[in-house]
Amino acid sequence: MAGCLKPAWKIKLLIKNKMSDSIARPHSQTDVPDKQSASAINTDQPQQILWKINPLTVALLCLAVLLAIWAYADGLLNLVARWEAEEEYNHGYFLPLMTLIFLWQVAPKLARENSQPSWAAVLLAAIALLMFVIGELSAIYLLIHYSFIMVLLALSLAVVGWKGTRLTLVPIGLLIFAVPIPYFLESAITSKLQLISSKLGVDIIRLCKIPVFREGNLIDLGTYKLEVVEACSGLTYLYPLLGFGVICAYMYKAEFWKKLLLVLSTIPIAILLNSFRIGMIGFLVKYFGDEQATGFLHAFEGFAVFMVCVAILFVEMWLLTFVGQNRRPFGEVFGLNFEPVQIALKSPINMAQVSKPLIVTVLMIASSLALISVIGNRQEIKPDREYFASFPTEIADWRGQQSTLESGVLETLDLSDYVLIDFTGKDAIPVNFYVAYYASQRKGSSPHSPTVCLPGSGWQILDFKRQILSVPGNPPFEYNRALIGKGNDRQLVYYWFLERGKPMADEYQVKWQLFKDAIFKNRTDGALVRVITPVASNESIDKADQRIQDLLKGTLPLLPAYIPL
Repeated sequence: MAGCLKPAWKIKLLIKNKMSDSIARPHSQTDVPDKQSASAINTDQPQQILWKINPLTVALLCLAVLLAIWAYADGLLNLVARWEAEEEYNHGYFLPLMTLIFLWQVAPKLARENSQPSWAAVLLAAIALLMFVIGELSAIYLLIHYSFIMVLLALSLAVVGWKGTRLTLVPIGLLIFAVPIPYFLESAITSKLQLISSKLGVDIIRLCKIPVFREGNLIDLGTYKLEVVEACSGLTYLYPLLGFGVICAYMYKAEFWKKLLLVLSTIPIAILLNSFRIGMIGFLVKYFGDEQATGFLHAFEGFAVFMVCVAILFVEMWLLTFVGQNRRPFGEVFGLNFEPVQIALKSPINMAQVSKPLIVTVLMIASSLALISVIGNRQEIKPDREYFASFPTEIADWRGQQSTLESGVLETLDLSDYVLIDFTGKDAIPVNFYVAYYASQRKGSSPHSPTVCLPGSGWQILDFKRQILSVPGNPPFEYNRALIGKGNDRQLVYYWFLERGKPMADEYQVKWQLFKDAIFKNRTDGALVRVITPVASNESIDKADQRIQDLLKGTLPLLPAYIPL
């Protein structure tokens, strides 16, 4: 790798004045002097490139970045917290550094471009900042994260225009891989990867002549049973490796199809190597005990397998150098060349040469910061309500037993109040009644959808519908109905959201309503209602439906006292 990187930069900061013959002539921000001028400035480095920059442009750009970081502080802190807490996003720390390195590497090319600031920066910044405001008020961090990247691209357009942004697009766009995948998409990908990895892992175990039985994500080795949980789905390899593949493709000086093949190949590489890891763990557990599936050895196996994935990518690039007509040694087609560049600040300062789109963009960022500060610092209305500690455990023919959530779960959910009761009726089959209440959702604390949490616990969604629930004494409303399974067990799940007393099934509708109410009502309180019952092997799904609805006849009229309208 060291042979591929060629750090040859040498920076000289020149302050021009009227007495200098070689640099006193007026230039635009991106003017590049001829070879004689460059040589006169620095005779020992005739290949250096001079980049003349208006000091006010530099100051405004720095101010814009600082204002953006200030405005997006909550979203960026949330991003770092997820990098720290979730293994599949640990690579996020690495990507901003790579962005800075790549931007520095393209600086000489930007200096050569005679590009002009583009007013498209204002339009892109307007879209990005609208996303930012919506994300802040509706607690959708995904919008905030992507908005920050769009603001950086808008600043690029405002300084170096379209020509320059073609060079900065990949370095800045690389930050997308530092943003966690949306929960609903992550859940869908994870469940699919779990099943694929389980199947391939069992095939590898069978190649070792070990009898094994698989049921869903459960691998039965006879004495031991292994469950391919969410953390072992392969997403831990796939997402970081995909980002690493983009970095390699950017540094790979080859035809576009080779770069595309390199990036796309990260998907099967990650899946196959994760399946190999599962098969290897099954082999070790069979012969050396179940401690092989936990602890340091398990974590080290994960690291080792990822390094093998990286090695395969480098071998793939090396092999691709032998394909096609433009065949060159690997050391010549992979790496970065850092050309020496001189940076000259123009003097005297000319306001007319300052990028007008940059000025407007800076004002827009400052205005958005002020708007969020005003709205966010308003004393939010939190209506009076009953606490769930007083929720009855005896309702008509139902008798309940209250339960509590574990401290780790409570920390993750970050809720304000909750009730968790196992009710039992005439047929003795329990119905779990759970309501999570959030007094404020401004800072990202919001209900977690069961479609995300349940698959993470090993349950698979067998059937999902959105239906209308009609309970006597309550107006009909839409709810989500899911049939889930794990092994031979099945459960029926009802859930919906209550936002300022309004029942809603669609999570996106919930976020939009949250955004509107945060502005016009100054309220962001809300709740999740979830009801679960087992489906006995000898009963129909309709009977399980009837059991849940019988309980809801007694519990729904009680909720307004605990979840304000």
